[in-house]
Amino acid sequence: MKITIYYKHTDLGGIVYHSNYIDFCEMARSELFFKNGKSPTINGCHFAVKNFNCNFIAPSTLGDELKIKTIVTKIKSASLSLHHDIYKEDKVIFTMDVTLVFLCKDMKITKIDEETRNFFKCI
Repeated sequence: MKITIYYKHTDLGGIVYHSNYIDFCEMARSELFFKNGKSPTINGCHFAVKNFNCNFIAPSTLGDELKIKTIVTKIKSASLSLHHDIYKEDKVIFTMDVTLVFLCKDMKITKIDEETRNFFKCI
């Protein structure tokens, strides 16, 4: 997924505000579903962040075009782990590892259905 940095993404110093990188990764995760004609909400269930670890490597500024790459690193019965890299040109400027749990209407962690598991195996 590509994103252009707008003024709203930056702080007073003209640098992308740190929490926006996390938002960009969330957008990339949603885009995995959208580009495959699916919804991130699956039969009333959805994924929620359990934990994440970020590494800020280099800044980006107004007008930069960033590319976010996402890979699935682990699939368990009720959770999955993803790795995100954000590139500015050909240089990685941010990385994030995130673990997501699958929640249903009762907001309890639930086993990921087979169709969704297979979807993530193909990414």
